[in-house]
Amino acid sequence: MSITGADDSALMLRSLAIFFFAAICVGQTNPAFREIQDVPGLPRVLLIGDSISIGYTEPVRVELTNKANVHRIPENGAATIVGVKNLDKWLGTLKWDVIHFNFGLHDLRLDDGKHQVPLPDYETNLRTIVQRLQKTGARLIWATTTPVPDAEVKPPRRSADVIAYNAAAARIMTESGIPIDDLYELIKPRLGELQLPANVHYTLPGYNVLGHQVAESVLRALDLH
Repeated sequence: MSITGADDSALMLRSLAIFFFAAICVGQTNPAFREIQDVPGLPRVLLIGDSISIGYTEPVRVELTNKANVHRIPENGAATIVGVKNLDKWLGTLKWDVIHFNFGLHDLRLDDGKHQVPLPDYETNLRTIVQRLQKTGARLIWATTTPVPDAEVKPPRRSADVIAYNAAAARIMTESGIPIDDLYELIKPRLGELQLPANVHYTLPGYNVLGHQVAESVLRALDLH
């Protein structure tokens, strides 16, 4: 009996979950950071973001197999101050067709009661990042910052800050004509099911859900949906 495309993708995602756990157990490098050999003729996609994006990188690659070459920055993108400093290095010299990006969770993190990057500085940094990304000629997609749980997390973060930082980013993206991949609204109703307890990170099924929507947004940007 033949295997359908959906069954094949499900099998690949289950295998991916096993690979993630095996890599963690033996201390191997996260497969999200593996080197990607481009398939000639396929569009080049770059994912920029923090540990949430690290978690959904491999699911996105699985969903876009034979459709796009999916790269990611070689580290945790962290806060906008890190992005401003490292963006040229991350972009390199080759052409990108689509860039999917996010900053936020690290900016709004509380260090000794103060945000790592205050909201006005976040907006300034994000505008600088957007202006630099626009110069690449790539189709840009902004991903909203995902929710923090209503529990004590370390380092501290507040749900109200996620909403405020997302609203500021949305204004910038709307002004810049950049489509928004709303991962916040996607995952918020399912936090109890897909987010780790008292943690901003997700289970493997959670990252698969996020990765599916990211892949869909990339396909729309490429007019392949």
